[in-house]
Amino acid sequence: MNISVELSYNQYGYPSGAPKIASIQKDAPGPYTWVLKDVLAGSTIAQGTTLPPIKDSFAEDIIHRADFSNIQRPGTYIISIDEKSSAPFRIGNDIYAQLRRDALHFFYLMRSGIELNEAFAGTTWARKPGHLSDADIRAFAGTDAQGTKWQGFPFKIDGSGGWYDAGDFGKYVVNGGISVWTLQNVYERFPHYFSDGDQHIPEQQNSIPDILDECRWELEFMLRMQIPEGFYLSGMAFHKLHDRKWSGVPAELPIYMNNNNDMQDGASWGRFVFEPSTAATLNLAATAAQAARLWKPYDKNFANRCLESAERAWKAACKHPDLLAGNVPGEGGGNYDDTNVLDEFYWAACELFAATGKTEYEAYLRASPYFTTFQGLCNDSASSMTWADTAALGSITLVTAETFLSEIEKKRIKELIIQTAERYETLQRANGYAIPMGISGFVWGSNSVVLNNAIIMALAYEFTGDSKYLSAVNMAMDYILGNNGLRKSFISGYGPASLIHPHHRVWANDPDAGYPPPPPGALAGGPNAQIQDPIAETHNLISRPIPYRYVDEIGSFATNEVAINWNAPLLWVASFLDSRYTSIHYSFQ
Repeated sequence: MNISVELSYNQYGYPSGAPKIASIQKDAPGPYTWVLKDVLAGSTIAQGTTLPPIKDSFAEDIIHRADFSNIQRPGTYIISIDEKSSAPFRIGNDIYAQLRRDALHFFYLMRSGIELNEAFAGTTWARKPGHLSDADIRAFAGTDAQGTKWQGFPFKIDGSGGWYDAGDFGKYVVNGGISVWTLQNVYERFPHYFSDGDQHIPEQQNSIPDILDECRWELEFMLRMQIPEGFYLSGMAFHKLHDRKWSGVPAELPIYMNNNNDMQDGASWGRFVFEPSTAATLNLAATAAQAARLWKPYDKNFANRCLESAERAWKAACKHPDLLAGNVPGEGGGNYDDTNVLDEFYWAACELFAATGKTEYEAYLRASPYFTTFQGLCNDSASSMTWADTAALGSITLVTAETFLSEIEKKRIKELIIQTAERYETLQRANGYAIPMGISGFVWGSNSVVLNNAIIMALAYEFTGDSKYLSAVNMAMDYILGNNGLRKSFISGYGPASLIHPHHRVWANDPDAGYPPPPPGALAGGPNAQIQDPIAETHNLISRPIPYRYVDEIGSFATNEVAINWNAPLLWVASFLDSRYTSIHYSFQ
């Protein structure tokens, strides 16, 4: 059962050298007395009065903040403000060590097509393999929900493996792309921070860092989604794979039952791949090219295979730049439709240039408007990067990987990233809970907006050494872990009021019926300004201030789902902060 929390604070804890803020909402002038106690010693460590009140720019709450940043001694503490007390939390340099492991293990637990046995998943999350029938699956042919007729393809493909995308059983190349990129990028940024054997996965002890093994599980699926030579649209990638109709919530167990259906048109059930798209093809090109760089020291054959597939995908996308399908069949899975793929072209060109140095890719990226701009600098842009806006990924690669760009050009791109981070840090200072985004950021998956923006601020810290950006990243994580108006930790298993009922077909938190709770380290989507599910309507969330439009119930897919592209930046930020406060250091190009 969830525990009531009366204060807003990081419910898991604070790194010793980080800012430490706890707050209370009171529509009164204050100030209020705060007291920090050592739990084990039972003694008062520090006390003071709250800072001048601040009116939150989003919810208009009056917030009184206790600042105990000067307390750095490791230990377990309780803070009280106006005689309202927190639950125990930690201060220490290893605060995010376990979170980064759990955030990565999330991906193993989301694997399709493999048994999750107790040795790696634990007794609670062990299960039979899901959807083995994906290994022999047809493309959808028939009439979709909008009345569009699709011809299908005269062959079956192997669509096995990969990660389930979110709370459903769909697998999407377009969302797999940004997720794989983020995991591969965090490895590239911290190459000595991830090792072979630091994850509970079957591939451990194979002389390859486990995070790359995990990425390969998804990459292999994405590679198999590419249309082979000799067929129409050769080199293009199928957009997605999912059920013809939405499965129940929670799912009917076991989930490994055969779900293929060759009857096609008119069927009320079945599991299919859906139309190839330019966006999916470029996601494959970008992430496979990125993988080709990273896998060279470990498996040259796989690296070469990735690069070959990436270049085939690039050529196919250039030949078919306007295949923008996504809304097929209109139900049973997310659309992930994208009507502008110029950013994906730029991203893929950047990754291919970093992998090959070829002038073809260099010429393309230099001619792109994204080479001289950065998405996050737009005033109406909630974030620099999403599954639909991927240009920033390419620019980050250009300045953090070894490329043939001049130092002057790299400096210019870095300056754009720093300016973007400055914008997020300014937005953060304008609201009481230090959220690094504007009101437009409260979308489906708003917590990923917070964390992706934190990645940009982390990069700015690395480029400049300015501690304000490091503080900003810490405070963004504080928001995720409970320093918010809801007084909710959005990460399962991290805090007394943490996520317990995510929208997920299996982690339905009903053990008596065979459905486990969410594993530790899963991130909820978070507050959503739009009312996009029946539970949000039932709770009348539209009547609440936008930052409060969230409910921890399994049916609220628009506020409480989990997803691979949300856990990916959680892993990145947790790894960055953990590395910052431990003895492991790294450097950028």
